[in-house]
Amino acid sequence: MTLQRISSGGPWEEKAAYCRAVVAGGWVHVAGTTGADPETGEMPESVVDQCRNTLAKIEAALAEAGSSFADAVRVHYILPDAADFEPCFPVLREA
Repeated sequence: MTLQRISSGGPWEEKAAYCRAVVAGGWVHVAGTTGADPETGEMPESVVDQCRNTLAKIEAALAEAGSSFADAVRVHYILPDAADFEPCFPVLREA
């Protein structure tokens, strides 16, 4: 099987030896993604801004893989505070 590794160039990819996404057997597997600003590495205080940053990184990886959010089969959200999830609904719905 041929693997395509997709890097976003983030510092953790080098430090932790992983890549943003891997295309394998017709599937795109996206690694865990944080809400840090992709340009500065700073974590915004707003959970909504974190959500936007996370989705932008994932969207870019999917595009490089020839895919999009429309092709998503499964998502997994992890938020330390469940109350932060609802403010993200409009951003998630948009994606």
